[in-house]
Amino acid sequence: MPNQPQPRKGTRGRAAPRFMEMSDKVDFTACGWVLTIFSYILAVLTLPISIFLCVKVAQEYERAVIFRLGRVKPGGARGPGLFFVVPCIDSYKKIDLRTLSFEVPPQELLSKDAVTVAVDAVVFFRISNATISVINIEDAARSTKLLAQTTLRNILGTKTLTEMLSDRDVISLQMQATLDETTIPWGVKVERVEMKDVRLPYQLQRAMAAEAEATREAMAKIIAAEGEQNASMALAEAADVISMSPCAIQLRYLQTLNSISSEKNNTIVFPFPMEMMSRFIKNQKKHVMKRF
Repeated sequence: MPNQPQPRKGTRGRAAPRFMEMSDKVDFTACGWVLTIFSYILAVLTLPISIFLCVKVAQEYERAVIFRLGRVKPGGARGPGLFFVVPCIDSYKKIDLRTLSFEVPPQELLSKDAVTVAVDAVVFFRISNATISVINIEDAARSTKLLAQTTLRNILGTKTLTEMLSDRDVISLQMQATLDETTIPWGVKVERVEMKDVRLPYQLQRAMAAEAEATREAMAKIIAAEGEQNASMALAEAADVISMSPCAIQLRYLQTLNSISSEKNNTIVFPFPMEMMSRFIKNQKKHVMKRF
């Protein structure tokens, strides 16, 4: 029995397209050989004019896939540098191997926690196999772009809003792995996927802003209350220290007057010592008791 094509690795058991497996020999029919010989003779007879049609140049970042009578020429893609084609029977297509990028249009989707969001992303990819990218798919760049849109919607549909905002790196790596697995049979390598922006509805933004403001106000009140508690404890300790020495309050008073005078104030509040008032009150009480 003829050998059956083996499944390609990374395609989950799916058989790779038959035209991906190219033989090193190209079998032509009799008509094909006649056309090939005639083209070579014509190229020789029309020298040196045919040189301009036969000699082509591929840049350092380009590869040329040559088709002879509709079949891929053995040896793989040509380039960089000079390569030759035979007029009338050869055609070629140049493939750019540089890294390309495109923006995924904003996709409106419903998250796992029933929140409507609009998400856009950027995808960086390059052609890893020029021959496969030509014979296995019509337009590799356009197909990769469409696949990125559907993959973005499918993956983010399983995430909550909090995961979208906090786990962007994990989501980007998951999208890259999913895209890379699908685009390998196309000869495309997805190098990087980055989420650009997650846009929320205006009403949800206002609700989240109000929630955040309330949280900040609650934290501010807690911090202020803790500060008042610490200040009151410090004042109580200071009062205990001052009460041990009657002269400490006078020294503190003089220090306060010194700090006030350095600020060039016109009004100075002179506190009256409570000890003197207590003496007057005690003397007044004694006189009242003597009268009675």
